[in-house]
Amino acid sequence: MGNDAALKIKENVSKVIVGKDRQIELLLVALVVGGHVLLEDVPGTGKTKTARALASSLDLDFKRVQFTIDLLPSDLTGIHYYDRSNDKFVFRQGPVFTNILLADEINRATARTQSSLLECMEEKQVTVDGETMPLPPPFMVIATQNPIESQGTFPLPEAQLDRFLMMLSMDYPTHEESISILKRYANSDPLTELQSVASPEDILKMRKDAENVFVSDLLYDYACNIAEATRTSNEVKIGASPRALLSYAAAAKALALLRGRDYCTPDDFKELAVPVLAHRLSVRASGAFSSSGSFVSQRDAAASVITGILNTIPCPTEDFSK
Repeated sequence: MGNDAALKIKENVSKVIVGKDRQIELLLVALVVGGHVLLEDVPGTGKTKTARALASSLDLDFKRVQFTIDLLPSDLTGIHYYDRSNDKFVFRQGPVFTNILLADEINRATARTQSSLLECMEEKQVTVDGETMPLPPPFMVIATQNPIESQGTFPLPEAQLDRFLMMLSMDYPTHEESISILKRYANSDPLTELQSVASPEDILKMRKDAENVFVSDLLYDYACNIAEATRTSNEVKIGASPRALLSYAAAAKALALLRGRDYCTPDDFKELAVPVLAHRLSVRASGAFSSSGSFVSQRDAAASVITGILNTIPCPTEDFSK
C-alpha cells in the first residue's frame, strides 16, 4: 500500500516538477510522519510549485501565506470579530486551518509571528482567546527561506528549527532537466491540469502503517550513537535533542514503508541523517570563511559534521527483517 501510493504520488508530482524525485519522496516522508519541512534555496527553484503539486496529488487543502515584517500572529491563526447581524462574536479562521500551509519566506516575519506557528506545528491545534481548536488532519507546514538575502530577515531560533522534521534544498536542475522544463512549460502550466491520485485518508492509513514498521535494537543503537556523537563533537555547540532522535526514527520507519518494506535498514538512517539532523545543530564553523576562502553556511557546516560522523560510526550489517 505505502509503496504503490508513494509511486503514484511521485509520478504525479513529477508531471510538474522535473528531476526532484528525492525531494518529493522526503516531503512524503514528512507528511506520513506528521512532520514539517523547511525548504531553503534561492528563488525560482520550484519550492512553491512542489508544495502545490503535492497538495493537488493528494486532494489536500492548500493555503499560502507570504511572510512579511508586518504580518501579525492573528493573520495566521484567525480572530474573533463581532457579528452585528447575530449580536455575537464569531471566529474567523486563519490560513493555518488547512492541510498544507506554505509559509513563504518565513524568515521575513518577526519572531513573534514565527512563534505563533509553534503550537500549530507541535500540537496540531490553535488557541485563540482561550479557545482551543484542532487543525484538520493531515496538517503540514512547508516553510521556505532564501539563504542568500539577510537584509530585512529574522533568523529562525533553535526552538523553531527543532520543530521542522527536515530541512531540504531544491538545488538547480541539470542541463538536461532544464531542457525538459522548457519543453514541459512551453504551452501551458501542467499544475493547472494535475489530478489527485490519492486521498487524505491514504496518508492517514500510511501513518498508522509506518508506526508498525520494525526497527531492530541494533538500529536503535546505531541511531542513538549518531545523535550522541553530535553532542560530543568539538565542532558542535548544540547537538541533536531527544526530539530530534524521535523524529529521526519516525522518519526512517516512514521511508521504509514508502519503499515497500515493513522493516528499517541502516541505509534508511544514513540517508535521513543530514535532512533530519543537520538543521538542528549549532555548528561552530558556520557563518565563517574556510581556509580556502569560501564562505561556510550553517547548513553546509552541519551537513559536513553529520557526514563525518556517519563515516566514523560502525554500521550494523546483520539481517534487519523481523
